Amino acid sequence: MSSAAVQLDALLELMRRLRDPQSGCAWDRVQDFATIAPYTIEEAYEVAEAIALMDPGKIREELGDLLFQVVFHARMAEERGWFGFAEVAESICAKLIRRHPHVFSERGRNDEAAIAVAWEAQKALERRAGGSSATLADVPRALPGLTRAEKLGRRAARVGFDWPDAHSVTGKVREEFDETLKAIAAGEPEAVSEEIGDLLFSVANWARHLRVNPEHSLQQASRKFELRFAQMEQLAAERGLVLESLSAAQWEALWSQAKQLTAVK
Repeated sequence: MSSAAVQLDALLELMRRLRDPQSGCAWDRVQDFATIAPYTIEEAYEVAEAIALMDPGKIREELGDLLFQVVFHARMAEERGWFGFAEVAESICAKLIRRHPHVFSERGRNDEAAIAVAWEAQKALERRAGGSSATLADVPRALPGLTRAEKLGRRAARVGFDWPDAHSVTGKVREEFDETLKAIAAGEPEAVSEEIGDLLFSVANWARHLRVNPEHSLQQASRKFELRFAQMEQLAAERGLVLESLSAAQWEALWSQAKQLTAVK
């Protein structure tokens, strides 16, 4: 048995002990799918953060945390008589073989564009086999908003429902921006919320046409803001300034300086 198999068996046994009704952990025993799901999402984000930092030790640690989430869910399913970890692994192996015919069976085109087309065609077959032929079926609602908007637009585009080019989406973004301003002027909070949503959806699909990941772009912008604000706090502290008492002009001056300093970094 390989060392990987030995360690996986040890992890599965550890999970079994944690969930043991008599001698297990009081916290682990009472968890269910709904209570664990938020931790699963959180761990996936922590893996992404570790990758962004390119920290090998952190990546290894966070992948372990994410693997534990899979093991946790599989154990709860096994307790209900649904399936176990082995069936989870078997299922993903079968799916990957099915979606890679250019590797495991027929030797067709092995370039990125052809693979993407074949992958989506296979996914569509799987959706129909599962009883759904809807184009937008199975786009998870738990995805971050911008990511889901981009994915919905990409899925619709595969059947021909899309803007012809990025320039066309630019017009849609301007249209939604104008409609948002009208809703604001009319003093209609619900309409403002709806129009902001339409505007963000358009921006997400504008990014898609420009081959930009909107979620990644927003994360970068948020990080940039975070760094600049921290720099402003440091500058204010060095000058004995109280943030809450700063004027608009003082904030602007600090912001300009922070931009210069963080750009150098």
